Amino acid sequence: MARRSLALIAAALVLALTLVPIGAVTLRAGGFSGFAPGDGQALRFTLLQAFLSGLFSVLAAVPVARALARRRFAGRGLLVALLGAPFILPVIVAVLGLIATFGANGLVNRGLAALGLPEVTIYGLHGVVLAHVFFNLPLATRLLLQGWLAVPAERLRLAAALGLTPWAVFRTIEAPMLARILPGAFAVIFVICLSSFAVALTLGGGPRATTVELAIYQAMRFDFDLGRAAALSLLQLALATAAGLVALKLSGGTGFGAGLDRVVPRWDGQGRGQRALDALAIGVVALFLLTPLSLVALRGLPGLALLGPETWVAAGHSLSVALASTALCLAWALPLATRRGEALGLLGIAISPLVLGTGLFLLLRPVVNPFTLALPVTALINALVSLPFALRILRPEAEAIRADFGRLSAALGLTPWAWLRWVFLPRLRRPLGFAAGLSAALSMGDLGVIALFADPERATLPLHVYRLMGSYQMQAAQGAALLLLGASLAIFWLFDRGGRVYA
Repeated sequence: MARRSLALIAAALVLALTLVPIGAVTLRAGGFSGFAPGDGQALRFTLLQAFLSGLFSVLAAVPVARALARRRFAGRGLLVALLGAPFILPVIVAVLGLIATFGANGLVNRGLAALGLPEVTIYGLHGVVLAHVFFNLPLATRLLLQGWLAVPAERLRLAAALGLTPWAVFRTIEAPMLARILPGAFAVIFVICLSSFAVALTLGGGPRATTVELAIYQAMRFDFDLGRAAALSLLQLALATAAGLVALKLSGGTGFGAGLDRVVPRWDGQGRGQRALDALAIGVVALFLLTPLSLVALRGLPGLALLGPETWVAAGHSLSVALASTALCLAWALPLATRRGEALGLLGIAISPLVLGTGLFLLLRPVVNPFTLALPVTALINALVSLPFALRILRPEAEAIRADFGRLSAALGLTPWAWLRWVFLPRLRRPLGFAAGLSAALSMGDLGVIALFADPERATLPLHVYRLMGSYQMQAAQGAALLLLGASLAIFWLFDRGGRVYA
């Protein structure tokens, strides 16, 4: 009963934080407005790019996660951590790295020019999809890697004892795991891309490459049509909810049962050809993901000497917001780590941050000065936005623990606290560490609600980078961006390391 009560409270808070701000914006606008003529094209482009981005991200993640799961090599843990960096980068910083790599004067086009080949453009649909795959391929890889590491070692030992071929191992062990993990991973990435803003703004390339989130921004920023913005936000929410429900319907099935938590070598996939394919998959993805990051680092090194005291104050604000956001996100995620809870959690990234921030501003303004609550409100919204990722990471493992140990715990008469302390949390430590690291890093790099609420004394590090760019202090901005990248990676690594197995 206690667990159900906590789940109901968490669900009520999520619903209130997502629906009440939309209601505030709608009331302020006096009702919903009709859609503009270009909104249909924006909807079609949004669905197309979100579908392609999710599909390519999860398909590319399968061979990479499989290779990382069955190979051991020096520096593997560091590589896994670095491959996750693009997802936790501030979007504008990562876009600068992509332009430096694939832009008109980037490394790729300079190489093509040297070979006498035509150049490629990063703008338009393919540019948006490329950027989204860059951001979300690491997330899909880590989600699938967690699934591979959750397979009990006894299943792999039995497969080796039976002499199963690599295809038989894939069909009997790996394919059922993928059927359980892939739909949810696709749904999360699809919803992320539904609400794409900065990527479409910088790489869209024109009106034909406008997303629903950009249409919301235009309605609020240029037309001040809050009714249309609220209507578009509800449309976006309906699409995300439908995607989540379909994915949950397709991702049924249980895990492989409990094991003895032993570490055994992988006997499958040890042929020369399979080793070469695994090395190729890891090498290609590492080159694709780490080249833009390397360019960001190289361009930011000279700017580190230009950082002033206000940069470090902003970094302290970001750290405090990230820690508070992570604690709140996990407090939400643990009681909601069920199939229904995961569908509810998708609301956090389905709602437009612009509408959410505006609604909260309208609600707080009659009671208190919203600027004084900039950091707490930012932590609250960041926890809500991180909740879907935490639930996607925790839910499969949590359901497997309940299925494997629920009856035994009931037979032993364990209290809810004893169950949580001795069974649930210890066996959930690996995905829990990953979820905490991801939530903290996402909060470190967020530039959303804080841009609406913050004053100069309460800026976070991403907002400070944005202000440096706005004042044309580009070298200092690149140095602050490098500091932000290092801080995000460090806080992710610290949390993730506490619960990692193998990686």
